[in-house]
Amino acid sequence: MDSHIDFSNGHRPQLRYIDLAFDNESLDDSARELVYRIQPKWRDGPGKIEIVKFTDGITNTLLKIAKHTPGLSEAEIDRDSVLLRAYGNHTEIIIDRDREARSHALCAERGLAPPLLARFKNGLLYRFIIGQVCTPQDLISEPIWRAVAKRLGEWHARLPIAAVVGEEKREALNGVNGHHPSGSLASRRPVPNIWSVMQKWVHALPCDTPKKEARKELLQKELDRSFDDLDNERGPGASGFVFGHCDLLSANVIMLPPDCSSSKAGDSMRVSFIDYEYATPCPAAFDIANHFAEWGGYDCDYNMLPTRSMRRQFLQDYLRSYKAHSDAPVPNDMLDVLCDEVDRYRGMPGFYWGVWALIQATISEIDFDYASYAEVRLGEYYAWRAEESGSRAQQGQDMPLRERRWAEA
Repeated sequence: MDSHIDFSNGHRPQLRYIDLAFDNESLDDSARELVYRIQPKWRDGPGKIEIVKFTDGITNTLLKIAKHTPGLSEAEIDRDSVLLRAYGNHTEIIIDRDREARSHALCAERGLAPPLLARFKNGLLYRFIIGQVCTPQDLISEPIWRAVAKRLGEWHARLPIAAVVGEEKREALNGVNGHHPSGSLASRRPVPNIWSVMQKWVHALPCDTPKKEARKELLQKELDRSFDDLDNERGPGASGFVFGHCDLLSANVIMLPPDCSSSKAGDSMRVSFIDYEYATPCPAAFDIANHFAEWGGYDCDYNMLPTRSMRRQFLQDYLRSYKAHSDAPVPNDMLDVLCDEVDRYRGMPGFYWGVWALIQATISEIDFDYASYAEVRLGEYYAWRAEESGSRAQQGQDMPLRERRWAEA
């Protein structure tokens, strides 16, 4: 039986809920039945149903469902198409799905996301975005990274943190020894936030063997250390926090065609962002450093990472857009501050996705080597630590490729 649920604290229309689950074993039939609940005329109307599976993600199933109604152009068919995203099994351990729905609804309300059509037991239905999915190679193209910088500045300026912040269970913040970073996170920062998310993930790590328990304790200490070292109020946003996407890999950046980009003079490229399951309040520097890390793709090709001069140009465009969409004053030295902050945060995406991958290695049924990926990403974090502390140079070791690339002018 279908119903409606409210993810918006009373400020937005309720979201339709379909009391069905998507079944990957009967993909076509399951997808059709879900879409028929929101498009009942598609069931018996003329024209075939086309289901296209996208395979860029490594945790979810993403399908495009299109109805080829006779007489409609391809553009009209695309505009009516629906995206179905079904969650990977057990991903609720990592992702708060209620918060994801609130985040998507907020972005759609601000014109920064496609309309959210319905939620079902294990996923979402939303309107298809007409455009081309980026590749990691696309991200290093100057017109595209400048468009990403502008869009991200708009995101951080226009999306209010208060709309997605809610009550988080205290146990989600508790660490291995019953603490959370610096003991005052919940009172000083919006909860949830990127730090509380990482704390929740560390807490969820398995510890069924002495080796796993020791690693969990070590990662807890590293999280505490990073919070103490990095948490401050120097970046854009209230108390140094913005509403971040936190997963701006290439597959989540859509290049918009000219006819639906609303381009102004001088704006030859526009992009949009999709998939908001990791969106949460965070320092702007984290969201930006995380995006830069994604230039290397899943293969972690560090030769693709932006150099110092490219990062500064990106941040200039980002701040210009942020100022254009925000009423809050921005200090004159914010460009220098943000360049420094992004540099300081460059190791944290490795920690974030490394811990994430350790959990995925125990719960995911997808054919991806999460365990090896975790070691690569955590290696980025420890390489950054060794560079910051000077221990790498003191031991006479060569600078890792990622750190060398990051230091290039």
